[in-house]
Amino acid sequence: MLDIDVTRVREDTLTCSQLIHFNNAGAALSPQSVSRAVIDHLALEQAIGGYEAADQQAHQWAEFYQHLATLLNAHSDEIAFAESATRAWEMAFHSLDWQPGDQIITHATDYVSNHLTYLFATQTKGIEVVLVPSSPLGRIDVSALEACITPKTKMIAVTHLASQGGAIQPVVEIGRIAQAHHLWYLLDACQSAGQIPLDVRALQCDFLTGTGRKFLRGPRGTGFLYVNNARLQQVRPPFVDLQSASWTADHAFEWCTGAKRFESWERFVAGQLGLSQAVAYAVDLGVDRIQRRIQRLSQVLIEQLNSINGVSNVSTLESLSGIVTFRASTQSADAVVHALRIKNINVSRVLQEQARLDLGVRGIPDLVRASVHYYNTFEEIDQFCLELERCI
Repeated sequence: MLDIDVTRVREDTLTCSQLIHFNNAGAALSPQSVSRAVIDHLALEQAIGGYEAADQQAHQWAEFYQHLATLLNAHSDEIAFAESATRAWEMAFHSLDWQPGDQIITHATDYVSNHLTYLFATQTKGIEVVLVPSSPLGRIDVSALEACITPKTKMIAVTHLASQGGAIQPVVEIGRIAQAHHLWYLLDACQSAGQIPLDVRALQCDFLTGTGRKFLRGPRGTGFLYVNNARLQQVRPPFVDLQSASWTADHAFEWCTGAKRFESWERFVAGQLGLSQAVAYAVDLGVDRIQRRIQRLSQVLIEQLNSINGVSNVSTLESLSGIVTFRASTQSADAVVHALRIKNINVSRVLQEQARLDLGVRGIPDLVRASVHYYNTFEEIDQFCLELERCI
């Protein structure tokens, strides 16, 4: 299998020659086809009107569902568009009929917004949150997972790829356990969509959520939700509008078919068209190729960071992804981010307060996060490490 043509994808990413963008876990740089899809539709809205532009682009709009289905090995009617991964995740979580005493099993590395929802549900629904123990590598201990399951357990909800350190969870094994115990399985693929192959049939998840702006290289303000058709009649979206249902009689309505019952009628149409292009771009390149390229870059980055004096808490080589985090002993994470930005190098921070059950419990302060993508180069890693040494 051929590798990615890095020269071509960099030429298709206009600002690659102007900055080193290692903040792909925040928001990646979009290819020109994605930006054009968004800009062209906004121009069309300005020219003929928003409703009219949406009607004119109906075919391209519909392609979004097939592109996502191809990416996930799903059916197109199992896909819903959302304005963010968090909103998609919340729609899935709140579609269940939670009762006092219901238990949800999750992990310390789950995303902060998800944990906040759990806290909200403990206060409003009386549910219980169970944290599964970690393996020595910081991943879910699959052998301990089944021991956490009780007759009150209703759902297993995990984040596939942790924002704060890049730990990749054993999601296929978790899916097998969830299926064996007839539990709901909600998978947050916000950081993995676009850099790790996702097959919802192999994952055996009931819900999967993701965003456009990260490793899929799509626009901000876009996300998606996968809902397994086999479970669709057992859930109820927490909200309803004229996109998700039809008003069939004065005092009655019917949900629309498929996952679109989780959608809102008003949406960022230009963003949906851009995300459709981004997904098609990733599928055309091959997510398996993308993953191999990212893993090679991450390996080199981790090895170089480990050789720099004053750098610690570096992500491990055992779980390679596009997310690499570290700490500089002489500078705060915020100071490092700003010092590098002056040099046209983009990285981000991971705040301890947003990973309390992980970084907080381990006593690790705020971290610097450098997240690479396939359009980055080994030369950029060399330059990044050189500038990092100069600023710490």
